[in-house]
Amino acid sequence: MVIEPRSGWSALNLIELWRYRDLLVTLAIRDVKLRYKQTALGVIWVILQPLLAAGIFTFVFGTVAKMPSEGLPYFVFSYAGLLAWNAFNSTLTKASASVVGNAQLVSKVFFPRLILPLSTVLSTLIDFVVALALMVILMVVYGITPGWGVLLLPLSLVLLIALALGIGVYTSALTVRYRDLQYVLPVLLQMLLYASPVAYSVSAVPDRLRPLYFLNPISGLLEAFRWSLLGRGQLDWTYVVYSATWVVVVSFGGAFAFKKMEQKFADLI
Repeated sequence: MVIEPRSGWSALNLIELWRYRDLLVTLAIRDVKLRYKQTALGVIWVILQPLLAAGIFTFVFGTVAKMPSEGLPYFVFSYAGLLAWNAFNSTLTKASASVVGNAQLVSKVFFPRLILPLSTVLSTLIDFVVALALMVILMVVYGITPGWGVLLLPLSLVLLIALALGIGVYTSALTVRYRDLQYVLPVLLQMLLYASPVAYSVSAVPDRLRPLYFLNPISGLLEAFRWSLLGRGQLDWTYVVYSATWVVVVSFGGAFAFKKMEQKFADLI
């Protein structure tokens, strides 16, 4: 077999990714096992982390700042936002570190490198399902009944993860050359957290600033996710379509940039 660089649409080589699907599954399962290896609480951390964050947001934004919560208990409102945010944040963070974290594999074995960031999605989905189970319990306790919009919840989740993965694929390639990105990314994500409707409602943003606020593509997806889950608030399809367009652009752009930089991974890593 002769390994040659590809160009254009053929550079993505989706057929090759399918050929190595067993490796993708193996790496995904390994990522899940390593995530909670040698931890005393194990999967409980998946629930404990958003619970603590939701408690802090409830005190700061709900009690002190008295932000609106669409008529819902602020704890449930903020937990729903964190449920979506953590899926985005976890995918982006793990995908960004996936290439550097597998340096020995990259430098010695041939396989489609794009498999590395893709393999991080399984652990994100498992975390999401566990945290969603607690969300369902909270909704039952507080008597919150979702509407028909809950059928769109998987779509909102897929778009969020696809956006995170598109960015993560690109940053994973950049991290090979610029290791400082490992320290810059958490800071940027922390800023993005407060610039997105996670801990507060979009209704708290002044009307004149909302068009500017929704330039952040994750804002429309987070709002759509919470609307689908809790059935409260208003869903503006214009912003959802805008965010979905960004998902497509970022996904393909990130994949092409990754394939272009992939040729030098073994030399730099």
